[in-house]
Parts: sequence; structure tokens; C-alpha cells
Amino acid sequence: MTRFLLDTEQRAFAASLDAMLAAADTPAAIRDWSRGDHARGRVLWRRLADAGVFALAVPEEHQGVGPLPLEMVVAFVELGRHAVPGPVVETVTAAALLTDPGPAQRLLPSLASGATMATVAPADAYALDGDAAAVRLSCSPDGLRLAPGHGPVRLSLDPARRLTRLTPGGELLTSDPPLGRALTWARLATAAQALGVGLALLDRTVGYVGRRTQFGVPVGSFQAVKHRLADARIALEFARPLVFGAALTMSPADVAAAKVAACQAAYATARTALQSHGAIGYTAEYDLSLWLTKARALRTAWGSPRECRAVVVSAGDRPW
Repeated sequence: MTRFLLDTEQRAFAASLDAMLAAADTPAAIRDWSRGDHARGRVLWRRLADAGVFALAVPEEHQGVGPLPLEMVVAFVELGRHAVPGPVVETVTAAALLTDPGPAQRLLPSLASGATMATVAPADAYALDGDAAAVRLSCSPDGLRLAPGHGPVRLSLDPARRLTRLTPGGELLTSDPPLGRALTWARLATAAQALGVGLALLDRTVGYVGRRTQFGVPVGSFQAVKHRLADARIALEFARPLVFGAALTMSPADVAAAKVAACQAAYATARTALQSHGAIGYTAEYDLSLWLTKARALRTAWGSPRECRAVVVSAGDRPW
């Protein structure tokens, strides 16, 4: 029987990450990261590693505790809730790709411990934070390659997502084309991250409209505002079981459906948050912007809604 409720240990894990990240001043780390200053972000990275986040995708025989996709989702919801910067999705994806026997496995212990930050991308795509990552993996048609370097940094819609082209060539780690497995893990982690972003945006907006007044009453008492917030809550709550269900099956179609639902819900919540905050929501100095831009960027990271829907439709056409 499929379970959609977290057990006591999973809830405690989420609560501990939430408490740790709430005390870490992530907005300051995000803004530093956007400027290319990785010092605060690396401190935060080490704390996540100490909590076991990066070990979740690494098998036990390589100093990890996984692979545990469900626990990874639990963690990434919290990472999204606090808009943690850095290639967190890419590092767990890299760990999942390096489990095949061969030279690639030498990289797993340092990924599990958090000593090494990794990024991974298709050969013809931009990689996230190639300037910060020590391990850069390129999913080329002939297999998985260790890229020797990266090109200049290009900013995305989310300034904290620093994009680079990976230098072609480099050591061939495995001849098995890894893109399908990379997409499954990366899309699942991105979906969980987007769900957390949406939940944070909703919580911040509910708090704001409860404090802001017009005509002597809280803005949150207006029927139109209530309806928009209710729609956002429903979309996020419908996305939640899809994300956790996809972690149980690890089916590419289930993961793609979860990514569409979670990213679309987060994006819709971001639009509601921006409308509800008014002019201050457009201000880059206001912390809400850190979540708004991330919701928009995650929507197309590791597959646009159209690409993910095509995976779902294709799976539905198969004879069972």
C-alpha cells in the first residue's frame, strides 16, 4: 500500500533542517552568492552536509546512507522553503549518476560528506554554478564525462543561479548514456525544491496581508485576496502528494508530472504573492524577491512544462 504521510523520523528530519536554515540567515547567503561570493554559501553547505542531505543519494558502501529518494524530497522541500543557493539539485544528481562500477565511484565519498560540490548538465546546456563546483559532469552522447573547466558566468532569472557552459572533453567516467537517470533525479529534486518555494511564498504572503491594512481593515480580509490565496494553497496541496508519490515510484513519467504540478503551483503562488504585496514585491532589496525569482527559474530548470508533459503523455501511450 502506498503511503503519503511522513513517519516520525522524516518529520523530525524536516523540522531539524527548517530550524537550522531559519537560524542561518539564508537571504544574506543568497545575495552574496549572486555576486560570486561563496563564503556564506559554503558554510551553509557544510551544515547541510553534516545533516546528511548529500549522503541521501549515495549508497552506504560509498559512505552514504542511500539511495533514499523520499528522504531527499523531505530535505529539498526545506531547502526550497529557505531558498538555499548553490547546486544542491545537481550535487545529488551527480551522486546518483556515479554509482555504477568504475572510476566514477571515487568521487562519491567526497560528495556524500559535502567536501565536494558538484554540477551536472547535458553537454549542450548551461550548468548551474560551474564556477563554484569542484566536480563538473557533462552528460554527453557517449557517456558521462568529467569536464575540465567552465566558461564565463551568465546570470539567470534568479541571480543566485549562476550559469556556465562546461568545457568539452575530459575524462570519460562511464560509457552508459546517463541523461535519462539524471533527468529523473534532477526533476524530482527540483519539484521538491519548487514545492518548498511555493509554501514559503504562501506563508509570507498570508502574514503580510494580515498586517497590511487598507480602509482601516487588513488586506487579507478582502474576498478577492482570500480567493487567490486559497487557490494557491489548493495548487500546492495537490502538488504535494504527486511529489512524494514520485519519490516512491521513481518513474520518469511520475517524476515529470510531479515537476509540472509543483513548479506550476509555485509559479502561480509567486504571482499571487507579487500581486498581494503590491509595489514592495517588485523591490529587489525586499527578501520576497529571492523566492519570486527562484519560483520562475525552477519552472524551466531540468525540463520545461511542455517537455515534462510530453514525458507523461508518452508514458500514457505505452501498452501495459
